[in-house]
Amino acid sequence: MSVRPIRLFGDPVLRTPALEVVDFDREIRTLVADLTETMLDAPGAGLAAPQIGVGLRVFTWHVDGLLGHLINPKLTLSSDTQDGEEGCLSLPGLSIDCVRAMSVVANGFNMHGDPVTIEGSELLARAIQHETDHLDGILFLDRLDREARREAMRTIRESDWFSADTQVRISPHGTNGLGI
Repeated sequence: MSVRPIRLFGDPVLRTPALEVVDFDREIRTLVADLTETMLDAPGAGLAAPQIGVGLRVFTWHVDGLLGHLINPKLTLSSDTQDGEEGCLSLPGLSIDCVRAMSVVANGFNMHGDPVTIEGSELLARAIQHETDHLDGILFLDRLDREARREAMRTIRESDWFSADTQVRISPHGTNGLGI
């Protein structure tokens, strides 16, 4: 297990859809361990494999004392929504209100290849949706309305970590809704 560097906004891996995991081997178990350790060190409520430069559909979460991971997630979202503050380890210091589904049922696999179902609401639902978006090359900025996104981009450009050489790419997905 090791703490890995977190990729920041502008890194192309954050806009590249991740590949399905097909082999549940030692490499996947090491990836889950590294994601967990990196997320806890940051600290964060979740971390997806693309955020550490690995293009696989794997993420971890740590919400309300519950620590977990999910591989190859498929989500079913509730029709009721929540509007709340959201941040991202790949966008340090940025926190903006974002609309998400109030609850989610997530089906996928654990690191051993066993099928699992995770049901969550409020913050856990937000974290699962946020991390699944990362696996699809979507950032929570893509879910903001035009004015909020413009304000977020201004804040990002003024941040200490952002470089003028960073290539900013907006998602081609129509993501102003809750699902793709």
